[in-house]
Amino acid sequence: MSEVELRIEGGIATVTMNRPDRLNAMNPAMREQLITVFDETDADDRVRVVVVTGAGRGFCAGADVSGGGATFAYEEGDVRLRDGGGRIVLRAFDSLKPIIGAVNGPAVGFGASFVLPMDFRLASTTARFGFVAAARGIVPDAVSSWFLPKIVGIPTALDWSLTARLFDAEEALSRGLVRSVHEPDELMAAAYELAEEVASAAAPVSAAVTRRLIWRMVGTDHPMHTHRIDSAAITALGRMTDAAEGVNAWSEKRAPQWTMSAQTDLPTLPWPGEPLFEDSL
Repeated sequence: MSEVELRIEGGIATVTMNRPDRLNAMNPAMREQLITVFDETDADDRVRVVVVTGAGRGFCAGADVSGGGATFAYEEGDVRLRDGGGRIVLRAFDSLKPIIGAVNGPAVGFGASFVLPMDFRLASTTARFGFVAAARGIVPDAVSSWFLPKIVGIPTALDWSLTARLFDAEEALSRGLVRSVHEPDELMAAAYELAEEVASAAAPVSAAVTRRLIWRMVGTDHPMHTHRIDSAAITALGRMTDAAEGVNAWSEKRAPQWTMSAQTDLPTLPWPGEPLFEDSL
């Protein structure tokens, strides 16, 4: 892949957006490659955690607008009538592996929206964030109007989206968008330390089901919906080998040796049906 790099080492996949001369602005090739890379990390049992970052001094400057004023003027029948950034965000949302965003510089427009479905967000002191769609004459992109209020609350989501202002890592930390802020040369080390902690603690199938429970149940209208699904999940996973291994490892005061795969061993659970894009219009 030309626009995205994937490196796997020690159970951690590092995904690097690689258009540093454009501050990693998203173009069609990057869009498709980011979708593909999550397919690849899901299919690879070596991968326990995914770390996403940007090459050079930026994380992602948003959509590539080098086409000028017609950048968002899609024609009827254009494949882009389905927001490309939304396709990437929804693919990350469905990841079987936990995702850590290591925001190493400006994350604006799609770049800011892209970090929202990630399970952890760490930022460099040089990071700047901006939900700038309203200042470009469009509306919040990449499903950010669903994710952002759930992470930082409605007042902050409206503040950032309607002022379209850039804000720094410290504000992102104080409002709950990021977990921690680091000096630029310490960011990736912190991201990998967290990745190793998650990889060593969580069984692969448990991690996949847990992130789905938390993300998918956040919008339900009654806790009984979650009780129904987590009861089915506990029953199914409790009969699997990793549950016995987890208890035995704890009793024997040793590190667990997980053998199950998030790709092949996920139980069938009564999740709410996912609507098709066409059916939601």
